[in-house]
Amino acid sequence: MTTTRPVSTGPDARPDGLHWAWVVAAVAFVTLVGAAAFRSVPGVLIEPLHDEFGWSHGLIGSAVSLNLMLFGLMSPFAAALMDRFGVRPVVTFALVMVSVGSGLTVFMTEPWQLILCWGLLVGLGTGSMSMAFVATITSRWFVARRGLVSGILTAGNATGQLIFLPVVAWFATNHGWRTAALLATCASLAVIPLVLLFLRNHPADMGLRAYGATDADPGPPPHQQVGSSAGRALGVLRDVSRSRTFWLLSGGFAICGMTTNGLIATHFVPAAHDHGMPATTAASLLAVVGIFDVVGTIASGWLTDKVDPRLLLVGYYVLRGVGLMTLPALMSPHVAPSMWVFIIVYGLDWVATVPPTVALCREWFGAAAGPIVFGWVFASHQVGAAVAATGAGVIRDVTGGYDPAFYAAAGLCALAGVMSYAIRKTPTPAAAPDPVPVG
Repeated sequence: MTTTRPVSTGPDARPDGLHWAWVVAAVAFVTLVGAAAFRSVPGVLIEPLHDEFGWSHGLIGSAVSLNLMLFGLMSPFAAALMDRFGVRPVVTFALVMVSVGSGLTVFMTEPWQLILCWGLLVGLGTGSMSMAFVATITSRWFVARRGLVSGILTAGNATGQLIFLPVVAWFATNHGWRTAALLATCASLAVIPLVLLFLRNHPADMGLRAYGATDADPGPPPHQQVGSSAGRALGVLRDVSRSRTFWLLSGGFAICGMTTNGLIATHFVPAAHDHGMPATTAASLLAVVGIFDVVGTIASGWLTDKVDPRLLLVGYYVLRGVGLMTLPALMSPHVAPSMWVFIIVYGLDWVATVPPTVALCREWFGAAAGPIVFGWVFASHQVGAAVAATGAGVIRDVTGGYDPAFYAAAGLCALAGVMSYAIRKTPTPAAAPDPVPVG
């Protein structure tokens, strides 16, 4: 157990200089960008793997589905492991897993090897530092600016994935897909020294209080390192499964995963290629999505501190549904102005849903349990992404196109908007110790 120093007082703990919370947030941002490197590979490598090995889009999509599902299902357990062992060892192990999994793909010759490396190993690694990592950092290190920091870190996770796409596409086109996979390995390894040097588990470990902490809201105390991490994660799930709010959040977030990581991130490049657009051009468009995602997610974090997060979710899902409904008509060999409108709007909306969802988890279920609850909500996000990754690939194999998948996803976005509006305002204060209201 880590020995802690006497905790400083005052709302910002370090009035004489930069609060260490911002250093932790910066390292977390870089970590999420680096870990996202390999998650940018699937959409670009579907066609090269299909051409070299003759594997169907559905088969390759199933490996992506396992990756996406583990990315989500590991999230609540990773949050509990961070409580048990600390953030730094869990994140370091996760980066190593991503590096090993992506590096081993260069030797694969059989489909089961694709599923093992690309699906299992990388899924476990990325899942150990997914959105629950964001919720853990913001909950422990920040009282003030929680929504804003949540937006910035979320942007790092999603934007890293998308910005890597044109780089990966260029390497895959000019030097082969194996070189692109090794690039992801190097990106993940490069982040490990930063994590070891600067990432810290809790402000109390450094004799500090969370940024913006007050006597009325001091932030969560260090969690006692006792008991089973898996048991704590499953115990939280058992408690919150009685809550109507939990299921509404999970259902909406599952649709969020379907319409981002599952459908667009995985299948936009091959869908555009079906209409004659070069893969590198399509990948560059997704990179532009990533650039505008930074603006949209940070703005969403800022709005979450000021606006009812339920209403933000309604607006985000409706806007996304409209974009998906129009996308089939925009596909062509060239990038028309109307496609640029879609790319910009979809970028602003890409993961703008995360800050308000994190806020609702904390408001309804408390600061201590909130990160684990959000881990389970995020697990539903990735289950939805996995279903869409496989389902859209099967639709492409059966019908010869992706249009039915885009229209179905648009309808689901409307349903997510209704589910978000149905969430009632929290009946308990955000600073409650660990409530699990049923409602």
